[in-house]
Amino acid sequence: MGGVRVRATIAAVCIVGLALVIAGVGMVLIVRDRLVDEVRTAAHGRADDIATALEAGSAPGAIAEERADRDDDVLVQVLDRNGNVIAASPAVSGRAALTTAAPGTTREIRVTDRDGGRERYMAAVAGTDAGTGMRVVVARALDFAYDPVGVLARLLLIGTPLLLLIVGVSTWVLVGRALRPVDVIGAEVDEISASALHRRITMPATHDEIARLAGTMNRMLDRLDHSQRQQRQFVSDASHELRSPVASIRELVEVALAHPERTTTGELADHVLAEDLRMQRLVEDLLLLARADEATLTLQHRPVDLDDLVFVEARRLRDGSALRVDTSRVSAARVLGDGSALQRVVANLGENAARHARAQVAFSLGETDHAVLLAVDDDGNGIAPPDRGRVFERFVRLDDARARDDGGSGLGLAIVAEVVAAHGGAVRIVDGQLGGTRVEVQLAAAP
Repeated sequence: MGGVRVRATIAAVCIVGLALVIAGVGMVLIVRDRLVDEVRTAAHGRADDIATALEAGSAPGAIAEERADRDDDVLVQVLDRNGNVIAASPAVSGRAALTTAAPGTTREIRVTDRDGGRERYMAAVAGTDAGTGMRVVVARALDFAYDPVGVLARLLLIGTPLLLLIVGVSTWVLVGRALRPVDVIGAEVDEISASALHRRITMPATHDEIARLAGTMNRMLDRLDHSQRQQRQFVSDASHELRSPVASIRELVEVALAHPERTTTGELADHVLAEDLRMQRLVEDLLLLARADEATLTLQHRPVDLDDLVFVEARRLRDGSALRVDTSRVSAARVLGDGSALQRVVANLGENAARHARAQVAFSLGETDHAVLLAVDDDGNGIAPPDRGRVFERFVRLDDARARDDGGSGLGLAIVAEVVAAHGGAVRIVDGQLGGTRVEVQLAAAP
């Protein structure tokens, strides 16, 4: 937090300081130019007045002394047509012409005073129209313009650091107060461990970015808590599922060892092989789901005739059960995907339908609008709408009293959902046409 606080303070001081410097320099230049213009205008006006008086017949010497006496900061000279001084105010009496510029012009000049110092003046030149060729030079001191500018510059030099100090202190305090809730959030997060993911961060009373940060942190904790609970449940269920075939194999072997006359080697091998295949299938299912969770599920993308896979599964169900399997609404359909993974999807859907059906299972397959729709119906009890999303979760059995041999491992539809999603498709459960459950899978058709 100190880094953010320091950077914010430095940035505020630099920005305000730059703005003050630019504004101060601009103000000093504007004030100076306006005051210099006023001096220039006044010098022009005095020179024109003296030129007018000379045209009216006034004596040059009297005019110069009279006009200069009105203002101690004004120097007056009257020049002939050759630029020689014929009259001057006492302050420049006996001196050469201050400037020999043409009438109607102004320029800044330096004049040496009695103490040897050089003062800045604004000199204005005016000419007479009486045919004498005389010129009038009036010089006004620029102290009136430069002295206030100097005072203003000194005030800015003193006030700017003080103002920057105030800005820096104010920014430091305000940023510190603004970031204080972040320190509180950081302290609360540090206290939340893996065993206390149920805790949440206290929401600030403000409705600003920090409050949104606290909300984001709480939502992240919600996801972590949910993920941890799912992981624990997954590990617990997987351990229980794997324990069942292992215990069954152990029981068969123990009985065979204790009572060799009750079973033959062939019968024992058949039972052990069946349990081993069951365990292998479960491990493969868990591995597939783990790869899906880690986004490492690799699939091939080749043209697959989905209708061939459906007919293979329908034939397997007919051979292995007494169910009536209807494939009359299966038409040709081709998708881009992994053949073995899609075969597993069709097999899981068929097994799920056969497990819940009373007497009939129906497959339908068709292609419309560049999409392939596969549907599997059964005439069982169906699934209530609130539970239709849960059945795609792992190890979910809606009937907890059902034996595992009848209910499966609870991973079949979860694998269907993961594989279909990996193919860019969608799966859902709707009311079945046979009165039971209808599972629909939509995939993109092969071009």
